[in-house]
Amino acid sequence: MSLRSKRVSRPGLHMSSGSFSSLSMGSYSVPRISSVANQRAPITSVTVNKSLLTPLKIDIDPTVQAVRTQEKEQIKSLNNRFASFIDKVRFLEQQNKMLETKWKLLQQQTTATSNVEPMLKSYIANLQRQLEFLSNDKHRLDMENNVMHKNVDDYKTRYEQEINKRNDAENEFVMLKKDVDAGYLSKVDLDDRVIAINEEVNFLKSLYDAELRELQDSLKETSVVVQMDNSRGLNMDHVVAEVKAQYEEIAARSREEAESWYKNKFDQMSAEADQYGNELRSTKAEISELNRMISRLQNEIQVAKAQRANLEDQVAKAEQCGELAVQDAKARIKELELALQRAKHDMARQLREYQELMNVKLALDIEISTYNKLLEGEEERMSTNRFFLESYFRVRVIKGVIHFFPHMQQL
Repeated sequence: MSLRSKRVSRPGLHMSSGSFSSLSMGSYSVPRISSVANQRAPITSVTVNKSLLTPLKIDIDPTVQAVRTQEKEQIKSLNNRFASFIDKVRFLEQQNKMLETKWKLLQQQTTATSNVEPMLKSYIANLQRQLEFLSNDKHRLDMENNVMHKNVDDYKTRYEQEINKRNDAENEFVMLKKDVDAGYLSKVDLDDRVIAINEEVNFLKSLYDAELRELQDSLKETSVVVQMDNSRGLNMDHVVAEVKAQYEEIAARSREEAESWYKNKFDQMSAEADQYGNELRSTKAEISELNRMISRLQNEIQVAKAQRANLEDQVAKAEQCGELAVQDAKARIKELELALQRAKHDMARQLREYQELMNVKLALDIEISTYNKLLEGEEERMSTNRFFLESYFRVRVIKGVIHFFPHMQQL
């Protein structure tokens, strides 16, 4: 077998005398190829000996026609796959652009979220400072309230003590009044008794004087005849004088004793009355002082009660305002926490979407790289086939139809 027969009998290069159209090669169009000789001189008509185009030693390679048909089908399928690959590459490029746009939007949204987060943190810090200020104010008001409660308790204790003192003073005053009344009654009784005794003394004195006068008158008018011993003289004047002196002495002594007793009793009662009067005046002074002190303490208690009521109102208002502020702050903090949590969830979701998009982009890049490698391999294969075709045939395009003509030197 000669070298020419070997070249012609190679699989995929054995051509028939018929011309190949673009439809027989699939959707691939072979570019126009011109040799240097054709550029120098116009193409002359060539007569082809059909006997030369018949395969040599067909008995050695009977499957050439089947292989050529299979290659045609493979070229068609490769062209179709190449077209589908191109469409898919375009679609993937569009998806890539869309993903890049989404990524830019997500970056902008992330930047906006990061700009809002410091504002939220500053607002939360401000609310926490307000909460601390309100807590300190509440603590101060609680301390003032405790001090005021202690003061009120002290005033209450003092008021109760003063009330007890007043009750004791009133009881003592009642007892003293009873004693004074008893002393006064005793004084009145003694005065009455003194008057009665004086009247009795005066009566007895007048009676004594009357009896004495009657006795004197009877003695003057009565003439007594007495037989006496004349040996001794009787002095009746002297006897009467002695009797009168004795009676006068007895009356004077009785009068002096009565006067001294009544005088002592009167002095004693006067002293007791003066003592009771002094005690009564001192008791009245103490009672008036206690009344003044009670009124002053009552005024102080009223003022303290008013201050306590005012402070309780202020404390209640402060507690109410503090509770409202705390509730408002807690509600705002809760809202901010929910907003921050939603923002974190959105950020996590966007990060997941971004990760998914990056995974899709990576898969698309890998697929595009694989398609590029497949296309490069297909292009190399087709360029190799075209090289072999150009090596063994001259190609002419007549009316849009590709014609292959074998080189003359190979014939």
